[in-house]
Amino acid sequence: MTNDNQPREREPLTNLVLYHLFKWSVVSPMLHVYFRVRIYGTENVPQKGALVAVCNHGSYFDPPIVSNCLRRPVAYMAKEELFKIPVLKQAIELYGAYPVKRATSDRDAIQAALTALEEGWIAGIFLTGTRTPDGRITNPRRGAALIAAKAQVPLLPVSLWGTEKILRKGSPFPYPVPVTVRIGELIAPPSSTKRDELQQVTEKCAAIINAMHDLGR
Repeated sequence: MTNDNQPREREPLTNLVLYHLFKWSVVSPMLHVYFRVRIYGTENVPQKGALVAVCNHGSYFDPPIVSNCLRRPVAYMAKEELFKIPVLKQAIELYGAYPVKRATSDRDAIQAALTALEEGWIAGIFLTGTRTPDGRITNPRRGAALIAAKAQVPLLPVSLWGTEKILRKGSPFPYPVPVTVRIGELIAPPSSTKRDELQQVTEKCAAIINAMHDLGR
């Protein structure tokens, strides 16, 4: 929080600077040269102010790809075990990742996301909560809508196409598949935390993301 107890409009400066250094030296060159990324809808991303980015999920590579394409760091919940891996720990922290224990309660995870929003981050939430083999969303969870309702910040739908094919069984290296990222228009947050309204907004987000995903390359 800022000194006047108002939410920040941008991420902490240190993280923002380190994010751009890592983005332009590592992530962006790999994304554009190796994965031949196509990005649509960048004009829909506000460059200040908190929001919740909701995405489909097909690969461990998704968090840095989303952060790169939104042109802002995105805070993601990440398994606590990932923070024990040298180099990876530093990299995901630059991108705003924060550790969540496997046995943690939903309340703790939600509070961590709300704290990130107060600090001016984009909070990234995968609607399925886990990776899916085809990259499409089925059985979306209401957590993102609940966080948006509590913080009263908009949701930004993001579709990742092709990322589920990056890692292949038996191969230690990422496969150079083409990747396409589509960013939709902002969606207003639910006006309350009532179950029916959260479900309605969640289904709307999932439908938009799946529709963008179906456009393919």
